[in-house]
Parts: sequence; structure tokens; C-alpha cells
Amino acid sequence: MVAWRDYKKHAQERGSLALELFVVFSTPVKPPEAVKAVLPDHLNYLAEQESDGRLAFAGPLSDLSGDNMEGDGFLVYWAESLKEAKKLAANDPMHLTKTRTFTIRRWLLNEGFLKPEDASFLKG
Repeated sequence: MVAWRDYKKHAQERGSLALELFVVFSTPVKPPEAVKAVLPDHLNYLAEQESDGRLAFAGPLSDLSGDNMEGDGFLVYWAESLKEAKKLAANDPMHLTKTRTFTIRRWLLNEGFLKPEDASFLKG
């Protein structure tokens, strides 16, 4: 297994974008009614994070068939560190209230067009 720091450096050296983001997988652990009750606070929190330039993307995921929405969520944060990203995810009302649990992983965006200075198009 390669150390993350070494892989990121190698990606930069070969000319990849090597933009580090943080991906959060959010999974409901309480009934849908509980999720719906926290949803307004959750959406307000995400709007704040987006306004502050910390949230790149967020939204629900389908089930594996692609036909149903089970309530799982996917969020991508801009953050200076994994520690900061974990704090952002932990402060989401869905997670504070233990309505959902989350896992978080570093993501190295190597190819594509998205760069930090391009984020303004998301607010457009």
C-alpha cells in the first residue's frame, strides 16, 4: 500500500490536478420520519457551508439498482485537512442528532475541470 502523501506527490509530478477533497458517505440509522424532521436544519447547514466555500457538492444517492432513493447521502468538502473535514461532517445536524452516521475519505481529483478558483460557477 502506498502512503497517501507519496501518491499525491507522484500525481502532482506527473501533471495531474491532484486536488485533495474530502468525500462523506452519510447513512441513515433512524427511520425516514426522523430524517425528514432534521432535514431543514441539515439543508440550512449545507447552505452555510456552501456559502462559506467549504461544500463543493452534496446530494442523495440511489440504491444499487438505481431505481430507489434509500436516504444515503454523498457530500464533498473543501478543507485544509482530514481533521477539518471530519469536523465539518460531524457538525452536520444529521450527524449531531445521530440520525445518520458517516464515513469520510480523502479524494484526489486528478482529472477533470474543477479547480478551487472555478468553484464560483457553482454559486451561479
